[in-house]
Amino acid sequence: MSKTLVDTLIRHEGLRRFPYRDSVGKLTIGIGRNLDDMGLTEEEARCLLANDIRRVKDELNRCFPWIADLDRVRQEVLINMAFNLGLPRLCTFRNMLTALRDGDYLRAADEMLDSRWAEQVEGRAHELAEMMCRGEQ
Repeated sequence: MSKTLVDTLIRHEGLRRFPYRDSVGKLTIGIGRNLDDMGLTEEEARCLLANDIRRVKDELNRCFPWIADLDRVRQEVLINMAFNLGLPRLCTFRNMLTALRDGDYLRAADEMLDSRWAEQVEGRAHELAEMMCRGEQ
């Protein structure tokens, strides 16, 4: 694929980071990707996921440098929660974050479950709370 072709397609299709309706009403994103008819391949979805995980990890490390001291499983619990909630909402889990920073994993898990989020995502919250308690997947 030549650089000329890529440049021409970008010029003709445009590069849009957010979904929009094209001239015939199809939901489109990127450089003319018709989401209504084509969607994403599994490989593309996994690529997006890898980028999102990297972004969430970077955000968490900036806000909570102490998470580097946690084991992998508990870091992944926080990544999972931040992925689902977004960092601003995760930051409202003050008691959980304090317990986690203090190494009180049982209390951190209890705080996770004592939330509206846990009611909304039920099975996910219970699975993550169990991982938080045990430090195992």
